[in-house]
Amino acid sequence: MKPITTLATSHTPEGVPLHLIHHDRDHYLMIGGNQLMSTDACSSEQRMAELACADLPAKPRVLIGGFGFGFTLRRVLELCPANAVVEVAELLPQILEWNRDYLKEVNGHLMDDARVSVKLKDVFDLMDGKPETRYHAILLDVDNSPDPLVQKGNARLYAKAGLARIRESLHPAGRVVFWSANRDEAFARSLKQQFSKVECIAAKAYPKAKRFSHTLFVADRD
Repeated sequence: MKPITTLATSHTPEGVPLHLIHHDRDHYLMIGGNQLMSTDACSSEQRMAELACADLPAKPRVLIGGFGFGFTLRRVLELCPANAVVEVAELLPQILEWNRDYLKEVNGHLMDDARVSVKLKDVFDLMDGKPETRYHAILLDVDNSPDPLVQKGNARLYAKAGLARIRESLHPAGRVVFWSANRDEAFARSLKQQFSKVECIAAKAYPKAKRFSHTLFVADRD
């Protein structure tokens, strides 16, 4: 049996234990004893990027909420032109440090791409709704689902006022995609009150998975 190694340990601002685990060839991020993400289950993150970047203009401005293990960013960069501006908001500095120190060969090097600007900030604060700072696509993978939340502070992203703020932070015809570990009909209804078109798209965690275990909420501004 191959050993399980704890590479790094820290805590969230709320004091919840955070661990970076290595087992076999993969890495796992654990929060409060629960697996939050892994390097062997990234298909839904990549699908999220594909949906968000499906119809971008010639010089797109993209915002990604949550760096994670960088799989969403990697796929966005693959789909975006050389003149794109891609901002990544990550609230936990440990995530960025661990990607550079332990996952450099996975996706940690992407932070050095000329198109990328990493902000050690809450993604909510970057979405100010001003016309001059609007985005063509916003990708939000900051929590497990609208309900229940891993971090209570993320609740404002899913609330009515938060959705209105996100809408105003998009260019006309812009798109926001929310990643979720489960389907949430109440959240889908909330999105429909703010956006002209909403889809709930099932996504797989692994390429060869037999079932679609995650949900991507896709909402377009008119």
